[in-house]
Amino acid sequence: MSKSNKAAIYLGRLEDARCDGEWKDVPELVRKVRKHAADRSCLTTAAEIEYAIIQASQKQKSASRPATALSPDDLDVAQLAPRLLSAIDAENTYPEDKYQAQVCLGWLYWITGEYEPAAARLPRNVETELPQLDQPNGASEWTRVCSLKATYLTANCLVREEHRVEALGIFETALVSLSHVWSGQKGRKQLRFWAELFLTEYCMLQAQALERGEKTLEDNNSLAPFRSWAKYWEVSKEQGTPIVGGYGFQGAVRRRTVWNEYYAAISGILQQDLPFPTGFVNVTNGASARNQLRVELKKVETAYEALLLSETSFPRADDQRQEVEDFSASVMTNWNVLSGRDWSEQDLGPGGKEGLSRGVLEILYRAATKTFHSTAILRYLFTVHLSVAEFDLALHAFHSYLEIVKKGKARVDKTGHPEPGLDDDATVLETMSLAITALCKYGFHDAADKAYGLGVELEGMVQKLPAPLPNAQDNITTLDEEDGNGVILHPRITSRVYALSWQAIGISQAQWSRATYDASMRTETQSKAIRSFQKSLSPENGNPTDVRTLFTLGLLLSEQRELTAAIDIVKAALMSNKKAGEQSPEYGSYWRQRSLIPLWHLLALLLSARQDFVMAARACEGAFEQFDDPAVLFGSPSLQGTFRSEHLNEAELQDEKVQARGLVDEMDDLEKEGMIEVKMTQLALLELLEGPEVAVNASHELLVLYTRLFGSLQPKAPATTQKQTMEVPKSSAGTIRSLRGSIFGSKADRSSRNLKHVNTAESVRSPTIPERPQTTQTTATVASTATSAPTIQVTKENGEAGDSQQRRRSSSTRGRRSESGRRNSLKKREPSAQPRRASSSSGVAHRPTIVDGEDFYTPITEGAAQERVDFFALNGKSDLSRQPSYSKGRGLLRFDSSASASSTRGSMNGSDILVLESLSSPNPLPMIQFPKEQIKRQRQTVLVRVWLMIAAFYRRAKMHSDAKGAIDEAEKLVDSLEGDVTKDASGSITLRDPGWGGKRSVEELWGDVQSERGYLAVSERAPYEAREYFEAALMHHPDHPSAIVGLSNILLDIYSEVLLPPPAIPSITVPEGQQANMPSTKSKAQKAEASPHKTGTLSALPSVPLGLGGAVADSLVSPLPNSMPAPAHQSSSSSAEELPAPYKAVSLPLVDRLAARDRAYGLLSGLTKLGTGWNYSDAWFALARAHEESGQPDKAKEALWWCVELEEGLGVREWNCISTNGYVL
Repeated sequence: MSKSNKAAIYLGRLEDARCDGEWKDVPELVRKVRKHAADRSCLTTAAEIEYAIIQASQKQKSASRPATALSPDDLDVAQLAPRLLSAIDAENTYPEDKYQAQVCLGWLYWITGEYEPAAARLPRNVETELPQLDQPNGASEWTRVCSLKATYLTANCLVREEHRVEALGIFETALVSLSHVWSGQKGRKQLRFWAELFLTEYCMLQAQALERGEKTLEDNNSLAPFRSWAKYWEVSKEQGTPIVGGYGFQGAVRRRTVWNEYYAAISGILQQDLPFPTGFVNVTNGASARNQLRVELKKVETAYEALLLSETSFPRADDQRQEVEDFSASVMTNWNVLSGRDWSEQDLGPGGKEGLSRGVLEILYRAATKTFHSTAILRYLFTVHLSVAEFDLALHAFHSYLEIVKKGKARVDKTGHPEPGLDDDATVLETMSLAITALCKYGFHDAADKAYGLGVELEGMVQKLPAPLPNAQDNITTLDEEDGNGVILHPRITSRVYALSWQAIGISQAQWSRATYDASMRTETQSKAIRSFQKSLSPENGNPTDVRTLFTLGLLLSEQRELTAAIDIVKAALMSNKKAGEQSPEYGSYWRQRSLIPLWHLLALLLSARQDFVMAARACEGAFEQFDDPAVLFGSPSLQGTFRSEHLNEAELQDEKVQARGLVDEMDDLEKEGMIEVKMTQLALLELLEGPEVAVNASHELLVLYTRLFGSLQPKAPATTQKQTMEVPKSSAGTIRSLRGSIFGSKADRSSRNLKHVNTAESVRSPTIPERPQTTQTTATVASTATSAPTIQVTKENGEAGDSQQRRRSSSTRGRRSESGRRNSLKKREPSAQPRRASSSSGVAHRPTIVDGEDFYTPITEGAAQERVDFFALNGKSDLSRQPSYSKGRGLLRFDSSASASSTRGSMNGSDILVLESLSSPNPLPMIQFPKEQIKRQRQTVLVRVWLMIAAFYRRAKMHSDAKGAIDEAEKLVDSLEGDVTKDASGSITLRDPGWGGKRSVEELWGDVQSERGYLAVSERAPYEAREYFEAALMHHPDHPSAIVGLSNILLDIYSEVLLPPPAIPSITVPEGQQANMPSTKSKAQKAEASPHKTGTLSALPSVPLGLGGAVADSLVSPLPNSMPAPAHQSSSSSAEELPAPYKAVSLPLVDRLAARDRAYGLLSGLTKLGTGWNYSDAWFALARAHEESGQPDKAKEALWWCVELEEGLGVREWNCISTNGYVL
């Protein structure tokens, strides 16, 4: 073998020994290389000194870093350095040998602590000194190792001089040294060692720079170090040498720490909503930036979690696993952002938000296996289970959390030693408030009971804590009270947590007052709730700008008939001056305006309760017009009715999908349902002002709005539009509208609708406003609504009991309450010292203030804020809204306006209205991801209510066949719902229990449908058919309010003999074209009167025995409908002693009539004690009649005065239509 061949062999072996870290073989190989390759002295000298450095490092037992500074005497630097320098200077043939020697010299200085000469001797620019390094086979492996080593040592020297940014620049330019690692060739021991050391130092240095503010996450290469680290792990796994946890080398940081810094950096980009950095990342699938961010975040999260859990053992009872809890907190923070409104399902990828939440649940449960009774993880489990609509599991986690917290707080109070793993007082109060809100918003009676108990417990905890920090000192460090050892056991909570706690307490009390069966307790509980909300709105210690508290307090005061205080509170919230287009990543765009929609709705009902119906209609429009442009809310409308070529349609198909999206596409179902409710109230006001026929025309807009919000749930055309299928449906204005026009309407239409009934003088000012087409109903009602205000007269029912009771609420302004010819008025004498309500006694209509005959609600301009204030100020100055209540008090808490003014800014004395500078951000529950089947059921429930409201419009317009068609549509939906519920295998819902988050049970919906059929039968003058429908409704839902009232009215009519029994002998069907020769049993006057139980075209037989003469028939005929019924004690006693044959009976036996009366009393007495009927004026009115028929005039008068008090504060619709979730906004 030639000498050159031997030299090549020994050079290769020396290379292998250095790369594999076989340092014990290096001295012998150096000797052989010197023997056979004397010209490689620079190489052998560098290898010899490297061996000396390794030997000296191994002798020193150090656990801090692998290259801790040695003393110069350990290495004899004085002799080694000059020897290596001379070799470097003499080398001119082999540049790699020279480069390796330079790195070795720098390493020699660095390891002995001489950092300045080390930085001076180390090569800085690898690309200029070794241009072949970036080629696959351009340099040896040890040269690449030396390149990584030189970069690491140079950067370390700069860091020691606090030059971190320059050091990061050195690392960034040296990434080319890792090309050999990325190439897929398996690296050996030293290459892997220095590559990991290089990347570890690079990542940790980047993390320190980010923490100190020397680098920002907005930099496009902010994640480059961490992505290089992740790529190194992937390549190692592909090469068959996967990296495990632990330490990469002695004295270094843990490998999971690098992953932790990576996770913290990418979480910061997510949480701060920064642009996605594209440095050192390859994207081949064309995914969006958000989708890439989500994928990368999940990959890092999985890697760090695996290392963390594998290296963490289960703790003892007194140990803490802080890193596990910190990781769980970071996961939850990211989850809050990803599950917010700003991230769509497409951004999250497969699984969407539900898949995201399920993944977080798995992480939390795995983290719970490495902690001992962690209150933080239990709190997170409660929140995430809540977000995926697993309410039972969420409450289990919460009860476990609360039990551990209470025991832990008791130990802390007893021992005086705080426990670091225990949540602080503010966190505990906030979590309990969240649980109470969830129970009240998504639960029913049992949930309200639990929430009330939690509220009592929360109130006790708040009262035990020190006084909260004042609002002005939230950001000021204050000295808390310390115990004898100088430890603060209970730091003072912030005003925000204090306000949130009292808000939850008030919600639990208000919800329990609605759900409790104890009528005597209801008033006291409502009073407590009002005081709790006042504390929450306290300007000193509370949050006076919380929109949820303002809404709930306004709604509660409305139910208490404190209309003046409620209007002031709602106005204060609506007059907050904030930018219209303000956007929040957590709540979505226009979150402020969206949260104010229920407040606009509440204002409309309050104004309607004050009988200011025109301004109430404007308030409904204000809920939509606060978004400036209908296109913002509903999206850009597409061109309708115009021809477009096919290629234009194809070209703009994608653009239309993007541009047509509006805010309604971002809203959840609760917000959409709130918009539907506003539209329903708007139609109810339209019916009140212009009659049911106009409301019938406008009801099409309600269906169009529902379709825009929820989509179509009906596969076929509804039966109620059979007459309109051949023509375009007409709006309330009687004109043809497009889809956009049906939803948005035109300003001229709205103006004419609202201003038409003010007075003649004001209508003349704006002659250009188009008038609505006149109908028989509007012609008859314009004069009455324009000349006289609706008056409240509590009267006694006659033969038209069922329908008239319903008309009392829906159409009171059309004079139906004052038809004294049809009712016997029972008016209480008015004391001279008691002022009467103008709207109830005066014949002059209250005229709402209108500035120059123009609408207030105009698109937002520079003076829009001033116009809104003028609207509220002028409306507030009206005498009607400031007149005293006609009620007698009856033990109810009277809300003091001055007290409420002290809880907010401003004054409510006289015409002044409290004004809030701005509303605080809402603090809602997490977005609940209900199952698709439940979402479908909830939407069908809303559609059932829509169809039943349309059926009521048809019924009151005497369009009975169309009303039946609308009811049939609702019945189809309920039947479909019943089928879906019976197929449900989870057991969480039943026909009587809609489950968590449900609107109404299937049985309640059947009750609604049957009740509406009953009132339709009453309108058709078929009382016995109506009775069957009411009975069917109560079979489904025994406490159905309207069915109880309708059935009770029929039963009382039966008792008072206003309604006679049906004939015992069936009618005779005569062949067509023939006449039956039967004697007439009625006089001409009686023939003119329609029988109350006559239905269809078949004439009913008389209710007297056949074959009797006219005189006998006259003596046995039933009393006329307008005549007074005979008292019960004046009935024939012989009929009770000896019952006549059925065909001879002219009335029911006394025992049956008494049973009917007593049953009506029992039903009504029970209903008025429930939370659904304590303020139901129709039920109290019917109960007063039951008392009167029972010979109890005092109780009847008391019930009638209570009915008058309820009617004074009654809006155009019931109060609970504003929020389907109780008192929670």
